[in-house]
Amino acid sequence: MKTLLERLDRTLGQPIAPRARLLLLLLPLPLILTFTAPLWRIHMVAPQYPSGLDLWIHTYTVDGDVQEVNTLNHYIGMHAIDRAALSDLDWIPFAIGALVLLVLRAAVLGTNRSLVDLLALFVYFGVFSMARFAYKLWVFGHDLDPKAPFTVEPFMPAVIGTKQIANFTTSSTPQMASAWLMVFGVGLIAVLVLSLRSASRAEAAT
Repeated sequence: MKTLLERLDRTLGQPIAPRARLLLLLLPLPLILTFTAPLWRIHMVAPQYPSGLDLWIHTYTVDGDVQEVNTLNHYIGMHAIDRAALSDLDWIPFAIGALVLLVLRAAVLGTNRSLVDLLALFVYFGVFSMARFAYKLWVFGHDLDPKAPFTVEPFMPAVIGTKQIANFTTSSTPQMASAWLMVFGVGLIAVLVLSLRSASRAEAAT
């Protein structure tokens, strides 16, 4: 067991393999592209809105039919969709920027261990972001004003997929910026596997 752990420690301490390092230099691109497209779309259809209403969630803002949705939300006592309610969008750009800097640092100076750290940070970022998104939706659906003109039972909006809420059919789906984050994650795993294989071959040859 000790020998195995020592080999693993030596492998993780090896510099990133040259081919893997070149691939790693490309990975800031999908992170930067997340700022050019929406992360998420919430689409709502009802008899009075046959063409639907859309909310487009970006890494830094929300746009679309925000004013119309806020008007509807007022009638059932939901919080308005504004920057105060969506404060998580204040830190997401900084988190993505930090990932870009860490990737570039690893590409120049990193070892296999830094790739493992990067992957762990990215997974944490993804899980934490989705958990916060689900929590915010829960708050929107449960923290309702009892003095609102219309009373509805507290509800949980769909995080992914389609759900019926009163007379609205609501769909929640990831968009292109989320796909770019997936490209980054898959690319990072590919870099790690490529570099670890190279280090393992070098270890076996010694």
